[in-house]
Amino acid sequence: MSQTGCRVDVWLWRARFAKSRSLAAAMVERGMVRLTHNGAQSRLDKPSRPVHVGDALVFALGGRLVELTVAGLGERRGPAGEARTLYTLSGPEG
Repeated sequence: MSQTGCRVDVWLWRARFAKSRSLAAAMVERGMVRLTHNGAQSRLDKPSRPVHVGDALVFALGGRLVELTVAGLGERRGPAGEARTLYTLSGPEG
């Protein structure tokens, strides 16, 4: 992907919401991730779908609903502190 977009499975892995890229891809394939891009919400079904800065994601993780806004795409899967800079929580915890 380019600087303006990143595969959703790669982004979930870089942001440390999945322990591996294959687990992130499985999460997307099971229809557990919703994306809001340019005001239109859709349930993602393909791990190759791109996410962009400013997009909103909603998914279940550990029995809780996670709502966030993509703040960065990242270059790598770094430490937890670096991963937290890739998103802002927008749900009750945010």
